[in-house]
Amino acid sequence: MNVNVRGRIRHYRTVTFNPARNEVLLIEQRLLPHEFKIIATKNFRETATAIHDMIVRGAGAIGATAAYGLAQGALVFRGQDLTRFRRHVDAVYQTLKAARPTAVDPVNAMNGVRAAMRAGKTVEQQQKLALAAAGEFANEDVAHCEAIGRHGAKLIRSGMKILTHCNAGWLAFVDVGTATAPIYAAQAQGKKFHVFCDETRPRSQGATLTAWELAQQKIPHEIIADNAAGHLMQRGEIDLVIVGSDRTLGRTGEVANKIGTYTKAVLAKRHGIPFYAAIPLSTIDWRLKSGSDIPIEERQDNEVLGAWGVESSPKTKVPGPKSGRRIYVRVANPTSRARNPGFDVTPPELITGILTPVGIFKPQDIWNRRRELGFSD
Repeated sequence: MNVNVRGRIRHYRTVTFNPARNEVLLIEQRLLPHEFKIIATKNFRETATAIHDMIVRGAGAIGATAAYGLAQGALVFRGQDLTRFRRHVDAVYQTLKAARPTAVDPVNAMNGVRAAMRAGKTVEQQQKLALAAAGEFANEDVAHCEAIGRHGAKLIRSGMKILTHCNAGWLAFVDVGTATAPIYAAQAQGKKFHVFCDETRPRSQGATLTAWELAQQKIPHEIIADNAAGHLMQRGEIDLVIVGSDRTLGRTGEVANKIGTYTKAVLAKRHGIPFYAAIPLSTIDWRLKSGSDIPIEERQDNEVLGAWGVESSPKTKVPGPKSGRRIYVRVANPTSRARNPGFDVTPPELITGILTPVGIFKPQDIWNRRRELGFSD
């Protein structure tokens, strides 16, 4: 995506790799929209921490980060003993896998890297293959998102009002995004429409990230409180809902996504509004048989009890990196605790269609069309 940074427009990917320094380069998403900064993780443990702490977040982005992190970990191994090397790579894999348990992209991405490594006969060959496979995953993620945009753009007509939830945009993937891909493609086709961004508490990725992306792209939009969506639907002010997914079950069509997605699906069904989930193929889990088996990450309660922001300048009252520091503010009653599940699961009967790189499918048809969608025994 093209980003205006200090008056200069440049193209960035959310995740890249510096082979000369064996570093994963990430956009520090916790600072957005107030500050745009690239950080480097110097080893696989730092890379896992960046995933866990949500320096980088979003299905495809953490998939690419985990893939690069696995290669990063493999590259530091010294010696020629393949058995010791495999044990080392497995330890790296487990560390990265544990960083965010709900999303399946990191596991799928790393499995692809490990499969590619098996063609190597020596440690050095496997190390080179690991880095090449990680780069291939990142490039494939972009290609998948572009294809989703081509298929999804036909759902958007001029004059529409579209609801998004959380951030399934460029920042959540290597580039382009999934839920935003049809929006960007429709804009490129000259269509005029309006986007409502759910704020997406408790981390407010809709308000901070999706809105920032749309502003960079000059797409008309407004941020709404999460609880305002039903009101707008009732008044006929929302025509289409497009969300992302952190794990979609190939056997059932169930979609695990940011907390609140299920609520929006119920509301959309009640008001007869089409509800789509947009996914790359790496987000499909072909193994699990029920949404109840998806591990739902429980995050720290301080995310619910307060909020992060940037202090306003006492002179201008305008927030920004030069006017103040990033601070956490307690909002809730000081003696109260909170429950903070990060995701929920939407059943297939509430989903109009699944937007994929190879077309749009009914959730119930995913398993029957599994060969087209990349499943192999």
